[in-house]
Amino acid sequence: MKIIKFEIVTPERVVLKEQVVQVTAPTRQGEITVLPNHIPLVASLMPGVIEIIKENGNSEIMSVSGGFIEVSKNKVVILANTAEMAEEIDETRVEEARERAEKTVKEIRHFDRERFANINALIAKELARSRAVKRWKKIKHVD
Repeated sequence: MKIIKFEIVTPERVVLKEQVVQVTAPTRQGEITVLPNHIPLVASLMPGVIEIIKENGNSEIMSVSGGFIEVSKNKVVILANTAEMAEEIDETRVEEARERAEKTVKEIRHFDRERFANINALIAKELARSRAVKRWKKIKHVD
């Protein structure tokens, strides 16, 4: 079986370095799935969920807030602004952060465009984290 060397890195840490058979990631042009022997590619990432399939068939789910993906011969490197393994995410804290951000957006919508854009980016990040946890729970059959 052909494999892909996969690595996802943030400014703080290497989130995951693994040999996989498939990587799915949210790019600005839409969600892509990379399989062995994929053509070379560089793309911007959107906040969303990254899913990898390991050699043994198991899936890993991660949340990413944006960054870049580089695909070369059987190698995928993701340089992410932030990324977390789904099992590391506290779903309650995600919901609280999203609610606070949405409340702030309603309060400042008409005053400060830069702050409004930053809060919207935070909301997108928290929604991506929430989707990652939900997908992970579904795959792992966790309630």
